[in-house]
This record gives sequence, C-alpha cells and structure tokens, in this order.
Amino acid sequence: MIKNFIVPIDFSEDSLKGLELAILFSTKQYVNIQMVYVQKTTIERFPSAVREEYSQAKEKFESIVQGFTPMLQNNSKLRYIIKKGSKVYEEVVNQAESYKDGIITVSTHGASGFEEFFIGSNAFKIISATTQPVIAIRKGVVPASFNKIVLPIDINPDTRQKVPLTANIAELFGSEVHVLEVATSRSSKVHKRLHAYSKQVSNFLRGGNINVINQSISGDNLADVTVEYANAVNADMISIITGQKSSITNLILGNHAQQILNKATIPVLNITPKEIQIKGSFSTQGG
Repeated sequence: MIKNFIVPIDFSEDSLKGLELAILFSTKQYVNIQMVYVQKTTIERFPSAVREEYSQAKEKFESIVQGFTPMLQNNSKLRYIIKKGSKVYEEVVNQAESYKDGIITVSTHGASGFEEFFIGSNAFKIISATTQPVIAIRKGVVPASFNKIVLPIDINPDTRQKVPLTANIAELFGSEVHVLEVATSRSSKVHKRLHAYSKQVSNFLRGGNINVINQSISGDNLADVTVEYANAVNADMISIITGQKSSITNLILGNHAQQILNKATIPVLNITPKEIQIKGSFSTQGG
C-alpha cells in the first residue's frame, strides 16, 4: 500500500483539503505526509522578496503542522518542504517521484493570493505529468471514509490498470466497490467485451473479499452519467484512468477524465496507464 503522501499547498483553505485526504489514510495505517510549497523563480524577483516569501511560507507551515498533527493516527508523520522552480507542477511531480511508492493528494481549487501559486491551475498539469497516482478533490467535503467507490470500466485494456490500487484502498477502508460498465456504443460485440472485462475485474475484487456491486450505464456524455451514478449511490470516490490512449468511451485527461474532475464533488483517484503490480498479479493486458 502506498504510504508516502505528497500534498501541494498554497495555504488556501481549499488546498488544505488535499492534506485532509492524506490524513484520512492515517486512520487506517502509518503514512508519511509531505506538504510542498513552490516558490516561483523569475529573473525579475529581488532576493529580499524571495527570502521574505520563504520566511512567511515556513511560518505558515509550522502553524499547519501544529494544528494538524494531533489528527494523525498510527504514528504517522507530517512534514513540509519549500522548493524553488519556474514551473510549480514540475517541482511537485519531481518531489512525488522521488518516492518509489508516492501518491499525490491535491485540491483542484486554490489561489489564496499567497504569491502566484495556484493549485487550481496546476492540479491538472500535475495529474498529466506524473506517473504516480493522484487523488484529487474539487470544492466539496472530504469524506469521513471511503465506504463506496465507483470504478468505471470501458473496453480499453488500460482501464483495468486502476483496479489494483482501488482494491488496496477498498480493503483498507472496507469499501463497497461499484464496478460500472460504461459505453457509448450500442454494438453487441462491444458490450460483450465490456462485460468480460467487468467480470474479470469483479472476480479479482471478490478474491480480496471486497463487496462488489455490478452496474451498467450508457450515454452520450459518460462523464456526466458516471458522476450522476456516483451521486445517486452516495459514493465517496471515483477511480479513473487518465492519459490513456484512444478509447471507445474517450476517458482521457482533457476530455471526460477532466470533466469528471471538474464535476465530481467527491475525491477522484487518477491512475496513469503503466504496469501496476501493487496487489497480487492482476493482469493489465488485453483479453
């Protein structure tokens, strides 16, 4: 299970939701949380202004650590780092990828006016640039737990790469996973293949003693119907693949995936397609 949480912070109330998400995991296991603030470096900035910003950021971080540390459980740690760079999202991603098993928790809103670090504008860039999983939350309430997770499945083999980590989270929180077959096509061949993928995913989850609910939906805008379904069942998280190649359901960052991130008021787990072997030996290949 991933235990190192990277949390981009701009000191706005919204950006602290990413910290609250990370702390939620400490209720179930030990986690190491590292908050990240990035000072944007430009040639025009005076050294005195940079030093003043660093001092202010350090003071704010110390206050956050003091306020949030009592919420941690299982001997978990809360730390911070202040970095410098011309591109905020690159520095956050570099920090996350310095850990073999890192995960980023970020709010897609922010903008406190504290310098020019806007979580909202950088959140999508972070998700697009990293190979690490990202849990993002739009304006909304951080759940008390992940009781229900919606796991949309399309016919692209990449879609199943989000299953192992979703299973890890479900086992950790005792979540009920809703395996959701999603398609725009009415083709019987497409639906037969989709059902086969869904069955494979469901069997894998049940093998981990996870409670599974199977559902099928279709519509012209799959982001809308996915979010509507999640709202209808009072889900606490949606698990999606981002940056995948062409897919019949078009769940790619910048289109449906970004729409889900924009519209969902619950956390969204984002997985970039790659070989993921976090739990068991679940195959991510076609079939």
